[in-house]
Amino acid sequence: MTAKIRRTVCGVVAVALVAALGLTACSDPHGNGTVNPESTPADRWALGRAGAATASSSPSASSSPSAPASRSPKPSASRSPSHSPTTKAAPPVTVASRLHTIPASTGQLVVVHSDGYGTSFAKLETFEKANGVWRSKFGVMSARIGSKGFSDNHVEGVPTTPTGVYTIGSTMYGVRANPGVNYRYHQLVANDYWDENPSSPTYNSFVHGSDPGGYSEALWQTVPQYNYFAVINYNIPAKAATPALGSGIFLHVAGSGATAGCVSLTQADLLEVLEWLDPGSSPRIVLAPSQNLNRY
Repeated sequence: MTAKIRRTVCGVVAVALVAALGLTACSDPHGNGTVNPESTPADRWALGRAGAATASSSPSASSSPSAPASRSPKPSASRSPSHSPTTKAAPPVTVASRLHTIPASTGQLVVVHSDGYGTSFAKLETFEKANGVWRSKFGVMSARIGSKGFSDNHVEGVPTTPTGVYTIGSTMYGVRANPGVNYRYHQLVANDYWDENPSSPTYNSFVHGSDPGGYSEALWQTVPQYNYFAVINYNIPAKAATPALGSGIFLHVAGSGATAGCVSLTQADLLEVLEWLDPGSSPRIVLAPSQNLNRY
């Protein structure tokens, strides 16, 4: 057999072998996603991603080997879900958020504020501190203050309510039995007075015995106002001054109108506040017209 014939025969045999074994070329000229069996797993994974759009219509795609799941490379960072940073909610804006002189140890706050100096109508709001932020406790309560409103210079005998920030007295009082307060409680009896006589050595304090004179109040006889009350520590301990700086500023049950300088609430509201107040929280009470709360 001549050399030319031998080459022709070998070529025919090679073509027959290729067809018989089902072998294909390394690339698919028609872009139908057919995979070379000799390609690496990474090559096959890339082809599967690139040919996804035509896989459903390509006969060869259904028979193409898929890459093992354990060998698939991780998706790139650009394809990972994005996470927006969490935005911290701003503290609520309240009358308490305007205050800046309240001690850090204070965990309960009572704010009594009005629309100006000349009115006896006011609002009382309560707050608790949570994670350094004042949160409203009971909402807004209607209150009454001195018949001549707030005063920055309260004196004895004038029915104004002194502005400022004050602590709550260590004992609560009432004609009626203890409703369940967290403070020490004294149920009033005959001859219990609040000394409001500037000439007395016990001026602006609770006394039991004879009438101290002056503006002193017979506490056990004053109802319903003194059914229950807390002492607002204004001018306690009393300071010597002429005229006297004033005495007997309480948080008590409302009567029929304005007060002589105290803060009053309905009995239901008052009891809610008194039973909530806790000496362990070092409570403070703020008294001021709304426009002046920034002072405190």
